[in-house]
Order: sequence, then C-alpha cells, then structure tokens
Amino acid sequence: MNNVVLIGRLTKDPELRYTTTGIPVATFRLAVDKGLSREKKQEMEAKGQPTADFISIVVYGKQAENCANYLGKGRLTAIQGRIQSRTYDAMDGTRRFVTEVVANRVEFLEWGEGSQKSDNPADFNDSMDFPDIDGFDPIDDDNIPF
Repeated sequence: MNNVVLIGRLTKDPELRYTTTGIPVATFRLAVDKGLSREKKQEMEAKGQPTADFISIVVYGKQAENCANYLGKGRLTAIQGRIQSRTYDAMDGTRRFVTEVVANRVEFLEWGEGSQKSDNPADFNDSMDFPDIDGFDPIDDDNIPF
C-alpha cells in the first residue's frame, strides 16, 4: 500500500512546466509540522533544528494548472497521493536520487489574501466569499433548530 496524506504550508509558489507531450506539471514543497510539544519545539528551535519536514510534491494535469494559478507561498494545503522514488544523471555526471509525493488530490485549505485565522465561527463565515450560483440561496442560520 502506498498512500500519503499531508497538510502543510507551501515554502514558495508552485512552478508550472509542461512535458514534451504538453501535459502540465506543477512542483512545490510543503512544510509539514512535526507535531512536537511546545517545549520540544522551543528546544529544537533554540538549537537551530527544523521543526517541520519539507516534502517535495508533484501534480499533473488540470490540477497542476489550478495549483499554479491559486496556490502561493505560505498557503495551507492538503494533498493525497503516493510516494515515488526515482534517479537521474545530473549535468556533472553524478547519479541523483529523488523521493517525492505524486499528488492525486490537492485541497486548498486557505483562500483569499492573507487568510486570517479566527476562533470565532461567525468571523469565518462572514469572511467567505461564495459566488452566486443559480438554484442555491444562502440560508439564515437563526432558523436552524440546533
């Protein structure tokens, strides 16, 4: 079984390229927090040790174009995919080994500029800008019985 699910923040904007056959390919790195306790995190930061893992992500097709258009440095993102290992010969003649995650699914967990965090659910709902979609009307939360 080869299945990976990660949530992290982009370390820089995605890079979009195209294969020789014209297939879009986006690459980016996710900084995934190691889930350390506050004390352990402070201890590692004081020693200059990383408190996150930096994982290379590869996305293909229309999803790659969407990543390049809508994701940016610092955005919280979830991916689901598989680990892939490969080798290639570098320009200097050395053999390089690469391990990366090929994403099958990418979820954008933050939208808009700045994406401020709030503990108040009302602030979250008010900050979401949903497009007008025919046949769907916003509901009044005051009429929900729970």
